[in-house]
Amino acid sequence: MAGYFELSNSSDGQFRFVLKAGNHETILTSELYKTKAAAQNGIESVQKNCGDAPRYDKKVAANGKHHFNLKAANHQVIGSSQLYASEAACDNGIESVKTNGKTTTVKDSTS
Repeated sequence: MAGYFELSNSSDGQFRFVLKAGNHETILTSELYKTKAAAQNGIESVQKNCGDAPRYDKKVAANGKHHFNLKAANHQVIGSSQLYASEAACDNGIESVKTNGKTTTVKDSTS
């Protein structure tokens, strides 16, 4: 099964999206957006930028866990990963975003 985006409302009425792999695991989470249109633009930005390796900014958290941000051409963060126990697992997460991020399937649960 292919990956997909889930577009939803946050508890304060803003909008966010997550990118899920075919196994339904969340692989990228967006920041909050004030409008649905802005969140939809964020999805389009993931679709456009996910295949470009330099757009991934890998980091190590204070607890030693690895994670990454996907950034747009203007260096704005589009989405962030979960924390991974190893750099190899983080790299696998990036590959999953590269593979699934081009999907055009959006499950919209906004009200």
